[in-house]
Amino acid sequence: MAPLCRNASRTHRRAIRVWLYAIAALLVLMVMVGGTTRLTDSGLSIVEWRPVTGIVPPLSQSAWAAEFTKYKTSPEYELVNKGMSLDEFKRIYWWEWVHRLLGRLIGAAFLIPLVFFQFRGWIEPGIKWRLWFIFGLGALQGAIGWWMVASGLVGRVDVAQERLAVHLLMACLILTAVIWTARLLTPAAANGATRVTPRRLAVSAIAILVLLLGQIALGGLVAGLKAGLIYNTWPLIDGAFIPPREHLFLLAPAWLNLLDNHLAVQFTHRMVAYVLVAVGALHAADCSWHRVCRRSAVALALFLLLQAMLGIATLLLQVPILLALAHQAVAIAALIVATLHAANLRVQPESSFQHAAR
Repeated sequence: MAPLCRNASRTHRRAIRVWLYAIAALLVLMVMVGGTTRLTDSGLSIVEWRPVTGIVPPLSQSAWAAEFTKYKTSPEYELVNKGMSLDEFKRIYWWEWVHRLLGRLIGAAFLIPLVFFQFRGWIEPGIKWRLWFIFGLGALQGAIGWWMVASGLVGRVDVAQERLAVHLLMACLILTAVIWTARLLTPAAANGATRVTPRRLAVSAIAILVLLLGQIALGGLVAGLKAGLIYNTWPLIDGAFIPPREHLFLLAPAWLNLLDNHLAVQFTHRMVAYVLVAVGALHAADCSWHRVCRRSAVALALFLLLQAMLGIATLLLQVPILLALAHQAVAIAALIVATLHAANLRVQPESSFQHAAR
């Protein structure tokens, strides 16, 4: 990791840091609106991708009628919503429109300050490439979003679950990158105490972060398949803690079960949750033993436990919208804590940690 310039202006760093955390807040809002859009089956209400002109919603009755007519050509309308009223269409349309609008706003809120900061020379060489790379990921995310929506406009009534998982994972990767970069710009405490810190703490924190990202992607697959409505018992699934092999590997080739087999996808999601809770608890104990970042480690372990409990409740109650959104919100909160915790262990020199983090 390239070191940041020691003589960089603290004021400039603070401005960029505040900007990045504001972007992170917008990203969290974007993910939650996206979750609501999915849970209300609103994601296929806009059947065109108009990156520029699409910012303007229907403003007249004739414009609404035209959008409704376009929607009526989709399989979702023909097979699921046939006969819905214009007012019902408007309710699902607005969720998708707001979701897309937020994407455009985030793009502008990132690009305009980025160009300004670079023009003024405020961005240090050590993070300049990071910021432009994040912007590139954001542009790619827009294309992934349409790629996802397009999968549900021909021959099916829902978006492809693997594309939904990719879209969700990319949003979380961008959020992680933004928070980590902002953490790079946080000044170290002047009164830090010196102590030897095992390298494994940073390694295990990053491993938890990567595993959590994978778990969120698995959650996207479960949501896309609506597997929680089929296997909604716990701790047993399909009548056993570990389902029969022939049920888990129903499809061929074997890897296809991780994408299309409802049972295998949800079973994997459950097992990874158990692993995350266990590893998070062990990591918190390890950090507490060495008195390094123990508060954030314990907070992370508690968030992972809460997330698992919310997942179980969501499953048993057959995915009520508010509980499902709470499950998603805690997942994002856990991701933020995991990112900051891993960054604290990775960014700080191994022999110097902030006293407040111990």
